Amino acid sequence: MRVIGIDPGTRHLGWGLVQREGTRLVHIAHGVVDTDTTAPLAERLCQIERELVDAIAAHRPDAGAVEAIFFSKDPQAAAKLGHARGVALLVLARAGLTVGEYPPTLVKQAVVGTGRADKHQVAMIVKTMLRLPELARTDASDALAVAICHLNVAGFRARLGAAR
Repeated sequence: MRVIGIDPGTRHLGWGLVQREGTRLVHIAHGVVDTDTTAPLAERLCQIERELVDAIAAHRPDAGAVEAIFFSKDPQAAAKLGHARGVALLVLARAGLTVGEYPPTLVKQAVVGTGRADKHQVAMIVKTMLRLPELARTDASDALAVAICHLNVAGFRARLGAAR
């Protein structure tokens, strides 16, 4: 199973593809959509859509996973994050992919073992798990972690179903 994970953002949206081969997790690709922060929000969302469509076409994932919205003290920032998530969900749905949504604490727990891990800890574990030659940018590391979380949850559900 090949999964594209997405860490939504209107300034920097991370994406990463991970594939399960037997018991191994294999890195396929990752990237960050860096939008022009001086451009109107609508134009930035269009750029996110175009680049995600391109990534999906290039790497043909079987499923998608998106980080869920977390509580924010800044309602305007939360709304913008919601717009980026909406674009990501739309692109994944139009590609015919099943989509998992995971809160940040569950993603961190699935990768690091604790829901309170910081971004650097997540990046270090992702680098080690996927045998990356160097740390990926934070947004891409987070997206790869979302994909890993989805693969772990999907694998757990498959084992649970087989045991019944």
